[in-house]
Amino acid sequence: MTELQIRDLHVSVQTEQGTKAILKGVDLTVKSGETHAIMGPNGSGKSTLAYTIAGHPKYTVDSGSITLDGEDVLAMTVDARARAGLFLAMQYPVEIPGVTVTNFLRTAKTAIDGEPPAVRSWIKDVKTSMENLRMDPSFAQRNLNEGFSGGEKKRNEILQLELLKPKIAILDETDSGLDVDALKIVSDGVNRARESTDVGVLLITHYTRILRYIRPDFVHVFVEGRIAEEGGPELAERLEEEGYDRFLNNAKVG
Repeated sequence: MTELQIRDLHVSVQTEQGTKAILKGVDLTVKSGETHAIMGPNGSGKSTLAYTIAGHPKYTVDSGSITLDGEDVLAMTVDARARAGLFLAMQYPVEIPGVTVTNFLRTAKTAIDGEPPAVRSWIKDVKTSMENLRMDPSFAQRNLNEGFSGGEKKRNEILQLELLKPKIAILDETDSGLDVDALKIVSDGVNRARESTDVGVLLITHYTRILRYIRPDFVHVFVEGRIAEEGGPELAERLEEEGYDRFLNNAKVG
């Protein structure tokens, strides 16, 4: 049983106006097999949480802790976090000229497992996952994300999720920019990964539409760097009807 624990996390970022506090005391636990949806308005700290867990140097942890199975994540380098089992599907996946999708996947898999995957089974796994995600086979030999559409980049992120088999997957607005068909394909990929590996999922989104396909066990509403409310899937349904106004109004009053 894997467990990601976040305790009283305070995070800031440097801006032209000086230091700005983003996360203001976040407590969250994600275990194997659980799916947590992080929702909230723009600027509430959702993506900051994702990139802080992954180790982005832009964000400064002022206090609090992040542990994975008792190990101090904040003491790990970015690549050590990935080898430990943390995975981040980025909202805006970067292009890497000169590195093909195939080479990237095999290199990443080798780094995580400590040895190269068996060639025959690996080729079969890559082909099957690409077929399931309706990715053209030619994409395997293209440079990573170079010239990919937004939807193609998101499918490629889920391809990595399926093949690298992390312990905890953080999906940062994977649904943004997807049409209905692509959203269904990407969601199916996440669900396959959940069913086959018991991965814990931290799903960050503005909207409830992806939660129609990826059913969360827990929903957390972020407002101004804090978790304002927590609940089950019914909370997401309530947000669909009411939006975030009541949270924002309460924050202003507070």
